[in-house]
Amino acid sequence: MQEAKHILQKYWGHESFRSLQEEIISEAYKGEDIIALLPTGGGKSLCFQIPALLKDGICIIISPLVALIEDQVGSLQKKGIKALAITSGISFTELDALLDNCIHGNYKFLYLSPERLQQELVQQRIKQMNVNLIGVDEAHCISQWGHDFRPAYLNISILRELHPGVPVMALTASATKEVVEDIKKQLLLSNPKIFKKSLERKNIAFNVLFAEDKIYRLRELLEDKSKSAIIYVRSRNATQEISRELEYYGYKVAAYHGGLTGKEKSKRLSGWLKEDVKIMVATNAFGMGIDKPNVRNVVHLNLPESIESYFQEAGRAGRDDQNAAATIITNKSDIPLLKNQFINTLPDMEFVILIYKKLVTYFQIAYGEGMDTTHDFNFAEFCNRYQFNSIKAYNALQLLDRISILKLSQQYQKSALLQFIISNKQLFHYLEENSKFDPTVKAILRNYGGIFENKMPVNLSSVGKKATTTEAEVIKVLNKLHQDKIVEFEHQQNDASITFLVPREDETGIYPFSKYIKNQIKNKTDKIEAILSYVGNEKTCRSQQLLNYFGENTTEKCGICSVCLPPEKNFKKDLIKHMYLGIIELLESGEKNSRELVAALPYPEAGILKVLQLMMEKDIINLNASNKYKLKHL
Repeated sequence: MQEAKHILQKYWGHESFRSLQEEIISEAYKGEDIIALLPTGGGKSLCFQIPALLKDGICIIISPLVALIEDQVGSLQKKGIKALAITSGISFTELDALLDNCIHGNYKFLYLSPERLQQELVQQRIKQMNVNLIGVDEAHCISQWGHDFRPAYLNISILRELHPGVPVMALTASATKEVVEDIKKQLLLSNPKIFKKSLERKNIAFNVLFAEDKIYRLRELLEDKSKSAIIYVRSRNATQEISRELEYYGYKVAAYHGGLTGKEKSKRLSGWLKEDVKIMVATNAFGMGIDKPNVRNVVHLNLPESIESYFQEAGRAGRDDQNAAATIITNKSDIPLLKNQFINTLPDMEFVILIYKKLVTYFQIAYGEGMDTTHDFNFAEFCNRYQFNSIKAYNALQLLDRISILKLSQQYQKSALLQFIISNKQLFHYLEENSKFDPTVKAILRNYGGIFENKMPVNLSSVGKKATTTEAEVIKVLNKLHQDKIVEFEHQQNDASITFLVPREDETGIYPFSKYIKNQIKNKTDKIEAILSYVGNEKTCRSQQLLNYFGENTTEKCGICSVCLPPEKNFKKDLIKHMYLGIIELLESGEKNSRELVAALPYPEAGILKVLQLMMEKDIINLNASNKYKLKHL
């Protein structure tokens, strides 16, 4: 361990290890299999990097996050440590040369995506390497009970066959007991040493706030415009809309989502890390592996889909151990939205069989045929032909992928990319001259906010329906606009591929997996119910609720969350009565939104919002389409 501390000081400039790091490194050096459960920002990477540097040979790390891989490889290279990454977009010749470097070039680290590991060439060359340690980052991805399950992770155990005597270290920020057991099983770990650091974050106030006007509430939270924050939303459009609105109010803000080019992502991330931008409005594509210590606020404007994903995202606040807040802003309308998006689109056994039957019909595959055949696949056209909900159909295809009935490539998400490259005013003049394009253009503008700023994926079938025309006609229009230099339009006719892994058998090949499919539905439903229970429980300390979910039973309250320190805690009955009567009097004179009520009444805003919530629950008032409160009896 003396040598380990010397390496820590030499390359990372630290005099001592964090909690559990030293114990994990010691056991890894001895050759033990390890599961390390360390919270976000807990220094997981050092746990495999230092023991790998202590030994001869190369360490192989499997990670699902390209951004994290590139970040870690870049960091090691700057320290003079030989490391390389093999991700997508590398030619066969380049791949061949890189793998040769790992065998003969004295490299210490090879980072791979789980998908890359499936290649025969990669497996052959790994067998020739002197491997000293295998690291599996974000190991919860290997578990069907995890929150980011990836089919390709199930084949990581091939490394144990290639190098049976090499120790494996599985790392993740958070995992339930079921996930830990799954990690052991899937990675073939031999009596692994399990290290678990408490997930408690004493400096983070976990809050749930109820507000009909979320942006108004958000601006109150972000009153100090000099503080760094992340705002999580569900859709790409929302990142654009919210960032524009905050920009209008004087915030230094940027939007981040999966549809941006790699160059644009790097530019916006760099601006945020350098403090040129204070607030990042993002989908959950943002944050993995990014260590910015001074984030003071993490805000979710939509309900997360699981406690696991929420805790991981919330944990990006306060990594400098200074006070920070993680806040969910919600209202009643969020619950049906969450269920519609994540529960109602879960495919049951009957739907999975239906999708499979339609697929083999679509590709005209006869009974007993089709094994190992690959077909170009237009996902949007397939859904349109059979009138399938696209999200539900995609979930069914993923299930068929996981049970090895077929292999689905996921290029379809980039099937049609579009960006307007002229100004609004120029577009208006162009449409005056070419009015026949008006319905298609307006259908796009109404449904894709930010399409002037970024190249965005567009659902051509959906645009066609909204413009009361066909998908083929929309493509013609966009090709013409591209030709006239009004837009940049990239379109792939066949936007995915499907490889059938078994001969066509219809339901016969799927029935054996019925229990697995039911478990997947139950797992997803349980996760949604868990987050709804967390949001709705205003009696138990928020930190306690989160820790209990991950198996840490604690009776100690945090003292700083929205349950321990509720805004309405000191409201006496008389004050509540006065607020109630004041609201009634104002609403009798006409409908008003929460801002107008707060401005007109001489009471604390938190109290007014609480009373409004109670009045909604008791059916005394309701909200109209303009988000204004109205008395039921008027």
